[in-house]
Amino acid sequence: MSTIKTFLGNEDSPDTSHEFRKDVKTTIQDPESPVEPEDEYVGDFEEISTVRQGLHQRHIQMIALAGTIGTGLFLSSGRAISRSGPLGAFLGYLVMGCVAGTVTLAVGEMGTLVPLTGGIVRYAEYFVDPALAFANGYNVVYSYLMSIPAEIVAAAVLVQFWSDLNSAIWITIFGLLMLCAALLFVRVHGELEFAFSMMKILLIIGVNIMALVITCGGGPDHKTIGFEYWRNPGPFVQYLGIGGALGRFLGVWTSLNNALYAYSGIETITVAAAETKSPRQAIPQAAKRIFIRILVFYVISIFMVGLVVPSNEPRLSNSSGTASESPFVIAATLAGIKVVPSIINAVIITSAWSSGNSNMLGGTRVLVGLAMNGQAPKFFTRLNRFSVPFIAISLYGLFMCLGYMSLSSTANTVFNWLQDLVSITTLTNWMTILITYLRFYYGCKKQGISRKSLPWATPLQPYISWASLFMLTILLITGGYSTFINGHWENETFVSSYINIPLFLILYFGYKFIRKTKIVPLEDIPIQPFIDIANRNPEPEAKPKKGLRRLNILWN
Repeated sequence: MSTIKTFLGNEDSPDTSHEFRKDVKTTIQDPESPVEPEDEYVGDFEEISTVRQGLHQRHIQMIALAGTIGTGLFLSSGRAISRSGPLGAFLGYLVMGCVAGTVTLAVGEMGTLVPLTGGIVRYAEYFVDPALAFANGYNVVYSYLMSIPAEIVAAAVLVQFWSDLNSAIWITIFGLLMLCAALLFVRVHGELEFAFSMMKILLIIGVNIMALVITCGGGPDHKTIGFEYWRNPGPFVQYLGIGGALGRFLGVWTSLNNALYAYSGIETITVAAAETKSPRQAIPQAAKRIFIRILVFYVISIFMVGLVVPSNEPRLSNSSGTASESPFVIAATLAGIKVVPSIINAVIITSAWSSGNSNMLGGTRVLVGLAMNGQAPKFFTRLNRFSVPFIAISLYGLFMCLGYMSLSSTANTVFNWLQDLVSITTLTNWMTILITYLRFYYGCKKQGISRKSLPWATPLQPYISWASLFMLTILLITGGYSTFINGHWENETFVSSYINIPLFLILYFGYKFIRKTKIVPLEDIPIQPFIDIANRNPEPEAKPKKGLRRLNILWN
């Protein structure tokens, strides 16, 4: 924890000066803007006038609401039930949901104050250390480079539920569609994600109603289930065959990692802040509803499916990658409902593609953020006629070809290893967000800046951030615990659980050594300049809802 304390600041530490980028331009393209050119950081906001603000509040809120929901919920949730039991999976998703919500609130508060492209990459540079921005930036870039082809492969495999065509055909089709969507106006991305998010929301509501009907005896077999599966085979699973309370606890602990994968990407609401209209209104609105979203779409779903599918159902641990392993499909099949599997499979395909599409937006904007910081080649910031970073998008399009590795049994093993590293990069990213936020929080306190002067301040801070950071630290340390149990050693599990730690440290200390960067002292963190810029650039007030629009609870 000494490293974390160093990051968060020590009042007894010597006052070391930190040089921010002096080569930034001190003018913006809009000559009528009230931003004053003498501000040191005003040049960073030039990108807001160079990109096209095509994401509206309804886009950013619906992306936050359901944009990252993909195979992690619809397919992998069954694996959580088989390993942890219905109550164990429920607790795992509930606890990790609280952590995910805290991370989103933290990044939302910082993004509301500093609405620039790149999200945490930009905040870490200002509030902690450019070396941390560099290390976590490439950590996140790697995560997206791997997760995008993984989602494309998942969509292609799901098509095999109906078709015997070679998966390479579908990998090509889905990849090209994703690339074309990314290269057009950012509003095209927003409209696509808006539509797919609505489909996912309708599917989640539908399958939860279906699960309620089945458990109450409304299925074709008219069998009332209730909490029968919580009694037999039981609420918990003895994970790895370990008996007693320890085996049940390990099952619950393992479900935290399953939930981490399902929640990954939930924190991306600020990565395209510069392309969002009225970001200081849109981002808080999206972040405020995070806990409701997690409760309704994740926690309640895992609870309902735990009622209608027994944890010892062999199909739950099936690794076919098709809808046949979805716990919702298994529940419908057990109840004798025949038409549901095809409907669920169709929506899961769009969910997988949509999740990859969201990753494309997040990944390219993080890379652009690194380039803005001078930590990646400047050509990644080049925009096409639609005002999107086409070179950064092209790089991710090139890495889509990794999806073809899944067609070969030998190459697929390597591809699976690369995929396994994605969830641990999510954990590292979340820790970086919380450390950066705590630095930001204590910087405000050190400088005597009232939280009421911020554009938006989240509640219960810093307590929820400290608690979440502690939980994530323990998860990072124990990520590969199963390999240390006698008879359960797996090279892949050990490497994927811990290789990210030395890689991250090499990136951080390597950049620090080469560039001679220093941790920004709390008193020098640039908070007030950004508050001044926000105050001089007020956003138009949101129009009040009228008529039937008052019934809309999804977006403003």
